[in-house]
Amino acid sequence: MDRDNQVEYLSEADCLRLLATVPVGRVVYTEHALPAVLPVAFEVAANGRLVLALRRGPAVCRALDDNVAAFQADHSDAATRTGWNVLVHGRAHVVNDPALHERLLRTGPRPWLGEAEPMFVTMTPELVSGRRLQPSGSATPAAGSAPYM
Repeated sequence: MDRDNQVEYLSEADCLRLLATVPVGRVVYTEHALPAVLPVAFEVAANGRLVLALRRGPAVCRALDDNVAAFQADHSDAATRTGWNVLVHGRAHVVNDPALHERLLRTGPRPWLGEAEPMFVTMTPELVSGRRLQPSGSATPAAGSAPYM
């Protein structure tokens, strides 16, 4: 923890455990040489890989397949000004294997927008970092200000 005990830096295991507690995160990728952010349903697989469920689209497929991407998820409580955030960097791969795709259709995450046949992307974590904001007990933050995570 840092010196005022407000921010706790999380281990990779803690980060993956926390990711498994929320259903939606954001995948960050490059589109037309600019950063793009897309909210996605996801799950953490037993092997630690992330499985993202997206609506089908050729632009997203090209942008993610076999490219480095980032993934971020968080949880916050505005009333107590506590929460956590996790950031994962890694290589993304569109699931093209028919058997794996079929299994994910049965058991994998579902996009929040209805999609008869979603596209699945796996992401292998290479860099994982996270922080948890703890109650301070010291100075009261200004009204309406958001916690820095």
